[in-house]
Amino acid sequence: MDEQALISAALSARAGAHAPYSGFRVGAALACADGSLVRAANLENASLGLSVCAERNAVAAAVFGGQRDWRAIAIATDAPGFTPPCGACLQVLREFAAELTVLLVDRDGAVERHQLSDFLPLPFLDYPRSGQGR
Repeated sequence: MDEQALISAALSARAGAHAPYSGFRVGAALACADGSLVRAANLENASLGLSVCAERNAVAAAVFGGQRDWRAIAIATDAPGFTPPCGACLQVLREFAAELTVLLVDRDGAVERHQLSDFLPLPFLDYPRSGQGR
């Protein structure tokens, strides 16, 4: 996996964000097992609860495109520091990739490297199907 290409893809995706309400642009890029990259940005809505994070948009694009095996995700923001994914994005990422490298990219291009489990050590893995609890 070419981490620099992944970071560049997240940075370019950030430029396509639709963030007229918060002004907080986020770009995400997923590195797929076959070497391809899937990028997306956050999409805000006047009804803020309908906004969708860049990470979940990237997951949706990847799954729709038949890509369900990922190695890493890069997340680029305009923030002066590193911004981890929100809880909803962490859970959605975990649905598909238990061992995912997460590269956080700040507005200056600095990179911080993590594993998904650093942010979500106890994911919701399955609901009780038999009614007997976990």
